[in-house]
Amino acid sequence: MSPMLEMRGITKRFPGVLANDSVDLRVEAGTVHTLLGENGAGKSTLMKILFGLYQPDEGSILIDGEEVAITSPADAIARHIGMIHQHFMLVPTLTVAENVALGIKSTRGLRTDLDRVSERVRAISDQYNLHVDPSVEVWKLAVGERQRVEIIKALYRDARLLVLDEPTAVLTPQEVEELFAILQQMKRDQKGLVFISHKLREVMAISDEITVLRNGKVTGHTTPDQTDRQGLADMMVGREVLLAPDRPPVTAGETRLKIRGLTVMSDRGTVAVDHLDLDVRSGEILGIAGVSGNGQRELAEAIVGLRDAAAGSSILVNGLEAIGADTKRIRDAGLAYVPEERMKDGAIGEFTVSENIMLVDHADPRFVHRGLLHRAEIRERSATLVEDFAVKTPSLETTTSSLSGGNIQKVILARELATEPTVLIAAQPTRGVDIGAAEYIHARLIEQRGEGTAAVVVSEDLDELLGLADRIAVMFDGRIMAIVDIEDATREGLGLLMAGIEPDAED
Repeated sequence: MSPMLEMRGITKRFPGVLANDSVDLRVEAGTVHTLLGENGAGKSTLMKILFGLYQPDEGSILIDGEEVAITSPADAIARHIGMIHQHFMLVPTLTVAENVALGIKSTRGLRTDLDRVSERVRAISDQYNLHVDPSVEVWKLAVGERQRVEIIKALYRDARLLVLDEPTAVLTPQEVEELFAILQQMKRDQKGLVFISHKLREVMAISDEITVLRNGKVTGHTTPDQTDRQGLADMMVGREVLLAPDRPPVTAGETRLKIRGLTVMSDRGTVAVDHLDLDVRSGEILGIAGVSGNGQRELAEAIVGLRDAAAGSSILVNGLEAIGADTKRIRDAGLAYVPEERMKDGAIGEFTVSENIMLVDHADPRFVHRGLLHRAEIRERSATLVEDFAVKTPSLETTTSSLSGGNIQKVILARELATEPTVLIAAQPTRGVDIGAAEYIHARLIEQRGEGTAAVVVSEDLDELLGLADRIAVMFDGRIMAIVDIEDATREGLGLLMAGIEPDAED
């Protein structure tokens, strides 16, 4: 019997890049086939070819044993292929039913079929336990519910083969379990599922088969029974990878960062951080966990002076009241910052690697005198940091935007840690970086901890926080639900707190 999907010898070239190099992929009905690989490995290109967004230079696609040409997303949908994108393609002001109906021709001419659409949405929702009300506006839904709407949209169009691109990136552990239950029901209904993820624990839990890509080529094909997380990581990177950083014991010292009654508004004028108290001590990493949008970003920006705080708030950085102080004074007090959006807030893409490294030290007397730059000293310092932080760049004069995400993050980390901070705020430090770069970044954060830095690491990746942090503070709706010592932290308990459920409220 022919597989539901077979991609044979898929090759795709872009100027200077071989994105897919004779890639084979086979997906059987009723299975979850995971596509695993670092950023730039070719996963997205392969799936865009399947969905008709790109055309292959070589190779063929077979659906149920028949060779097909997929030249557009409309072709893919007509062949019962659906894709759930990592960033949801929904119109917030429309209802669930209206979002599902978008792009579908009505059987009533100019009049909509919303009553029929709603009826079918309810039927699909009941069949797969998706629990979505078709009459509710999308903006009122939680993140997990919005993802269910995306799944309903695909199923409404009779998708038999479904591609899920990083579907758990914004979900709590409990929502991940609910999603996996939905995927198991789809398997029972003989759907074929392609699961793209970098979370090795989840890959091992949900997959029937796993194909690993590296540099555009298939470097391995396996099953969860034949491997483990370590084996998958090594296959992705091509060498042995340290999944959890070695975190030697450190005795925490004096309080370096003291926050009292912090209230911060969001860009929409709502309360993002709500009367928050926090202490971070020398020699500890405090992790901030939470689903995206619960005030973590605003908290980090308020600490470093990039966002105003309400009256009555206090942020002490080594005794300096940071609220009302300019950013230079806060940095001079010992603070360094690795921002969430590296290319928007952390680096200037058009600047060279050397120029980005020198951004915060450009006025230092070591590197400038009477308005003239000491280029030899700047070059020497930049070369030392590039070597120390293992930044892969053709030269110091390479524009930063041409580097990989992991290497851009290393440039930012090199610049910030070179200031020898006593307080470090690192927001999503490994988001979108390769597993090898993440391993390196984790090691440097642990090193800073050993040197007595008080570090705050904001991350939506619980595995990252469980490996790095000494304590984890969980944010929900702008408040700290609880602060948990790492010895007492569990994924399940943290997940409940991330959903706004107090530990005592489990029953």
